[in-house]
Amino acid sequence: MKDSFKNLSLPELKVKRDELSRKYMDLRFQMVIGHVDNPLQKRVMRRQIARLNTLIHVQGVTSV
Repeated sequence: MKDSFKNLSLPELKVKRDELSRKYMDLRFQMVIGHVDNPLQKRVMRRQIARLNTLIHVQGVTSV
């Protein structure tokens, strides 16, 4: 999973980050309601978003 983001281009990384952010918000709402099967998924998604942000930052700096 960690290496699956490294071969994406900058626009693809941004789209993936936006998609994961929307899913993360939905998961947060579901946790408030109480309908979550795997509560650890929140942590996993948050870390994936952080990885994507890091890769976006690195690619943005190197492309300038």
